[in-house]
Amino acid sequence: MNEKEKKGGLNKSLKLIFVYTVATGSIFTFVNYWDSVFYGYCGSGTFLAFALMTIAILPVALVYSELASLFHTGGGELIYNTVGINKHVGFFASWLIMAAWISVPPAVVMAIMTWVNKTFMLNLSTMMIVIGAAILLVLYFLMSIQNVQFLVKAQAVMLFCNITVTVLTGFILLFSGHWSLDNFGNIFSTTLDSVNGIPGWIIGMALLITPYFGFETVPQMVEEGDFPIKNSKKAICGSILTCGAIYVFYYFCVAGLDGLNGVFTSYAQDGFLTISTMQNVLGWTFWPLVVGVLSCLLGMGASLLGFWMSTVRMLYSMANKNFLPKVFAKVNKHQQPLLPNIFLLVLSLVFIVLQNSSDFMSAFFNLMSFGCACAYAITMISSICIHHKYPNWKSENEVKGGDAFRVLACIIAVAIAFFCTLGQGIDSWICFACYLGVGVILWLWMVLVHWKKHPVEIETLDGVKRF
Repeated sequence: MNEKEKKGGLNKSLKLIFVYTVATGSIFTFVNYWDSVFYGYCGSGTFLAFALMTIAILPVALVYSELASLFHTGGGELIYNTVGINKHVGFFASWLIMAAWISVPPAVVMAIMTWVNKTFMLNLSTMMIVIGAAILLVLYFLMSIQNVQFLVKAQAVMLFCNITVTVLTGFILLFSGHWSLDNFGNIFSTTLDSVNGIPGWIIGMALLITPYFGFETVPQMVEEGDFPIKNSKKAICGSILTCGAIYVFYYFCVAGLDGLNGVFTSYAQDGFLTISTMQNVLGWTFWPLVVGVLSCLLGMGASLLGFWMSTVRMLYSMANKNFLPKVFAKVNKHQQPLLPNIFLLVLSLVFIVLQNSSDFMSAFFNLMSFGCACAYAITMISSICIHHKYPNWKSENEVKGGDAFRVLACIIAVAIAFFCTLGQGIDSWICFACYLGVGVILWLWMVLVHWKKHPVEIETLDGVKRF
C-alpha cells in the first residue's frame, strides 16, 4: 500500500484501458436517443457534421493531452488554469466544465424513464416518472461509492454493449433493402434558422460538440492510473477517434433509410428517431427493443457513470487543493470520495424536480455545450501561458507547432462557444446566470474567508506551489 492510500487517498489501480473506456463511455451516449435532435440540427448530412466536428475537436484534445502529462493529480481544468493564469480563473473554468457534467445524471435518468414509458406504453404520470428517475439515481449513487474497479468494469461492459449493437445496427440498416442514397436529399437541410447570415446547418454542427463531451474526463482519472502519465494521450485522443468513426458510420447508415424524414416529422421530434423508423416504417419489433436496451439504456448508463465519476473527482481535487473544505476529500472504505458523491446525488435529485416543475433544467441543459466550449477555450489560453511561464517544463506529449497549434485550438474552441450561443432563448441565459451566480457566491467565500487561512496548493513538476 502506498503512502497516499495509507492517508486515505484514491486507489492508484486503474489500467489505461479502463481510463479509455471511461472517456469513451462518457462521449458515446445518446446515439440512439438524441438521433432526432442531431437530425434536426444537420439533417441527412449529420454524418458529415460529425466528421467535421471530430476533426475540429482533435486539436483541443491534443492540447489536453499535452497538459495531462505535466500534472500527476486529478483536477484538469482546475489545475491547468490556476497554474497558467491564476486560481480565480482556475475555479471558474472548472465551474464551467462541471455545468456540462452535472447536467448529465438527471438528464440521463429522465431519458431512461422516458424510453421505458414509451416502449412499454405504461402511460406513467409525471410523478411516477420522476420517482422512477430518482430511484435510478440512488442506484447509480450506490454503485459510485463502491470500489473503482467495479465502477470502471461495469461501465466498460455497458460501453461494449452499446458500441457492438450500434455498429451491428448500422450494417443491418445498410443491407436491409430499405436504404438508398436517394433518401439523403439535401444533406445541408436543418430545422435551425440562420443567425446573422450564419447558416443553420453550421450552427447545428457546432452544437454537436455535446456528443464529444467526455475526453476531458481523462485528466480527472490520472491520479488513479497505474500507467505512464504520457499514455493519457491514447485515452484522450482514442476516445474521440473511436466515437467519431462510429458516429460517422452510423449516421450515414441512418440517413439513407426509407421514410426517415416522415418519422422525424410525425413521431420522433423528441428522440428515438432510428428506433421509431424501424418500428413505424420497417415494421420491426424485436431489433428496436434490442437497440433500446443495449444501446439506449446501457449507453446512457455508461455515460452517467463516466460523468458522475469525473464530477466527484473534480470536487475531491478542489478539496485537496483548498478550493473547498477538506471534508470533501474524505473517502470511504472503498477509497471513494463520500461527500462529493452525496452532494452530486442531492443536486441531481433537485434538478429532476426542477426539470419537471419548470423549464429550468431543460433551459440549463441547452447551454451546457456553451459552458463546456468556454472551459475548453480558457484552458487553451492557459496552455500557452504555462509554456511561457515555465519553459523548462517539457511535456512528453508536446504538440507539434507549439504556440501556433495552441492558438489554433483556442480559436476552434472560441468559435464553437460562439456558435453555441446562437438561437438560445432568454430562459437558457437566465438559468446559466443562476448557475454562475452560485459559483460567484462560492468564489467570494473562498476569497474573503477560506483562502486567507488555506492557500491554494498544487503539485507541479517543480514541487508543490502555492497560488
